[in-house]
Amino acid sequence: MSQPNKFEPPRRGRPSRADVYKRLQVQIGELRERLGGLPSPEEAAGIWRGIWLEEAHHSTAIEGNTLVLKQVEQLLSEGRAVGNKELSEYLEVRGYADAADWVYGQGIRPGDWGHGKSITLAEVRQVHTLAMTPAWDVAPHPQATPRERPGSFREHDIEPFPGGMHPPDWTEVPVLVRDWVGDAQALRRADDSNIAESLAVLHARFEQIHPFLDGNGRTGRLLLNLLLVRLGYPPAIIYKGNRSRYLAALRRADKGDHGPLGEFLARAILDNLYKFVVPAIAGPARLVPLPALATEQLSANALRVAAVRGRLKAAKAADGTWRSSTAWVEEYVASRYKRD
Repeated sequence: MSQPNKFEPPRRGRPSRADVYKRLQVQIGELRERLGGLPSPEEAAGIWRGIWLEEAHHSTAIEGNTLVLKQVEQLLSEGRAVGNKELSEYLEVRGYADAADWVYGQGIRPGDWGHGKSITLAEVRQVHTLAMTPAWDVAPHPQATPRERPGSFREHDIEPFPGGMHPPDWTEVPVLVRDWVGDAQALRRADDSNIAESLAVLHARFEQIHPFLDGNGRTGRLLLNLLLVRLGYPPAIIYKGNRSRYLAALRRADKGDHGPLGEFLARAILDNLYKFVVPAIAGPARLVPLPALATEQLSANALRVAAVRGRLKAAKAADGTWRSSTAWVEEYVASRYKRD
């Protein structure tokens, strides 16, 4: 497994890869120890719904779906298609949303599926079945045989990808996927110090195996999130605006350098932690990272400047980032208003 390149300078104004990894480790530790870990769907329906909507939109958009977020929200909230897109596009989103809903539910409460493991072969097949069946039923893959329906491994070889990566022969797929599941099951919470790159290795390997005739990108991202939630991490949303960076990181991983993909995933996990999870469960008095307190009117950077200048009550944590609370931010905003 590749290690973070400590000699690769960070972009100006951005923390280094090593700092991002440390921040992820510290802040997930705080989520578990101080905030009680990930909330259940019943405790925080809004959190999971927000993640669910955004992921269904962005993950399908990465693969070329052209629905905008508002259309996705209306489709998933009201069950109706808005606009004049192809039926298959709506069904792609519907299938992905069904699969993501299943993933989050199983991630928190495995029921009869997980059997105490982080992932199983049956779950790999189930995720692909849920994600792909709605669109497949109206627009199946033109080269698919009856034995290559959703949930079944491919029986075709795949052409090399633009970056040069060549998926293995289809005859090797069943063994390679079983090996992949075994390595995924070996992940433990004790691996926290290097979890992002461990997940990057697994995610890249799944895409390299390319076990299905179609839908491998969507399925791979859903399985990544199933692993994350089972390990006590927020799921990662890969936004369509970051598509080029994500694909470039995957190409680097194809050549054995998993650092860029590990850093990309760590940042995505932290973004979800700040945007959805911490604000909903922290309460007004708990100290949380400043990005979790940011608003459209008051950015995380503005809060950090206020903390450094002593205008916002805050404390610096072990990972070098500032923590404050909703109550302290409200106090700061009120004092700013008085000064103005």
